[in-house]
Amino acid sequence: MTVDEKTFSGFANPVDPRPEELQAWAYHPEAVPVSAMPADWDLLIAGDVLAPTLFELAMDRQCPARRFAQHCMYIYAADGVRPNASSQRKRRLKKYVERAEEVGDEPMSIWAHNCRVLMNRPELFDYRDWIEGGLVRYPRRLAMYR
Repeated sequence: MTVDEKTFSGFANPVDPRPEELQAWAYHPEAVPVSAMPADWDLLIAGDVLAPTLFELAMDRQCPARRFAQHCMYIYAADGVRPNASSQRKRRLKKYVERAEEVGDEPMSIWAHNCRVLMNRPELFDYRDWIEGGLVRYPRRLAMYR
């Protein structure tokens, strides 16, 4: 689905955007910069409801908000490897990782690799990298061992 022709008309509720609103915003992020959104907006939207939309935006090389979507997918992944994460979340995350490995470009291939590392070694979690955007700002493949 392409929304390149659509213009962003706003969020009915920025704290709980609908997938189509997030997608329209992602192609016109200058309409409402992330800095104008509620505090911790990335944490608020990086859940199961918007994960399919965020993943598609993160995979789209043409999406102006791609890096933000990738950042949200790092948050989603970190939440998905917690011991008390639901089995449904773990299954969804695994499917996203497999798809990124199959058809993703370099940034998404790195994301998938890093997710696999974290799935196998959750103790390697680093808040700055996964939640604060370090792995998006400074892309790199994590080593399985430190």
